[in-house]
Amino acid sequence: MNAISQSLSINARQLLGVIGIACGLLLTGHVQAADTEFADWVVALKAEARQKGIRDDILEAAFKDVVPLPKVLELDNNQPELKFNLEQYLARVLPMDRVIKARQRYKENHALLVRVAKKFRVQPHFIVAFWGIESDFGRLTGNYSVIGALATLAYDGRRAQFFRRELLDALRILNAGHITPETMTGSWAGAMGQTQFMPSTFMNYAVDFDNDGKIDIWNNVADAFASAANYLHSIGWEGQQSWGREVKLPKKFDLSLVNLDNKKTVQEWRKLHIKRIDGGQLPDSQLLASLVQPDGPEGRTYLVYKNYRMILNWNRSHVFAVAVGSLSDRITQTRLPRRARKGM
Repeated sequence: MNAISQSLSINARQLLGVIGIACGLLLTGHVQAADTEFADWVVALKAEARQKGIRDDILEAAFKDVVPLPKVLELDNNQPELKFNLEQYLARVLPMDRVIKARQRYKENHALLVRVAKKFRVQPHFIVAFWGIESDFGRLTGNYSVIGALATLAYDGRRAQFFRRELLDALRILNAGHITPETMTGSWAGAMGQTQFMPSTFMNYAVDFDNDGKIDIWNNVADAFASAANYLHSIGWEGQQSWGREVKLPKKFDLSLVNLDNKKTVQEWRKLHIKRIDGGQLPDSQLLASLVQPDGPEGRTYLVYKNYRMILNWNRSHVFAVAVGSLSDRITQTRLPRRARKGM
């Protein structure tokens, strides 16, 4: 390499170095600006929380080291109830081992479940079904900081106002001493504990069933069961009814009748030649029911009752509602159908 080439090479390296430094400074400045914006947002949020009675020590502990979580925003746009059709969702959340585990947990907790059912008039097998689908019977409650996740979604999410209200309710829970900021963990969306309650649901329906002075849906099964049952009872759960059943439609059936808002008695649906999935007749019942097809006309059809709508109040997803109903059926069936043995 001659002197001129060497000089040009050195100058080129220097220029690249200067460009790299400049880009680094710009990036650093951008990050610092974003950090400053989030810090200012937290200051304003704390001021609002103080006005609502949240103590300073709670606010300092809750927001210690809290930063926006990119993974939370990624997951917000990739929810399984939206991503999978019914068949895929059932295969994912109702494998055979979960059905077996549900039956075991039902037996192990039967005495407690009966006490909860007696007070809140919600059948034990439904409580276990919600428990199983939401947290795998308390095993998977989420390891995100609830405050961190909610702060991220309230600051930069699709439903910022909704999550801001949830964040303030989470601070109220901490303020009441039910749990500490360090142990207040949940899903990426801020759903908490074995019941996966959002903070507002916790505030309105969570129950201290064992009367120990704290509502603990994270570690206390009694509180978790009673809180789930209290929520369902409060929104209108029918303790003497089921949720629905899979059915067969006759050929050339008028699909405009498949609508959750279209209610007929089971007897009226029977007269339209709708059959049970095994080909048998529907009961001659005056119970109001509707037809739903979560995957459209090519998928399964369900005749659903009022409690199905109550499940949708818990989670506005038809695939979730069918999964909860299906698991509740499997818990009390004396013999599992072939579809369940292979995986739902």
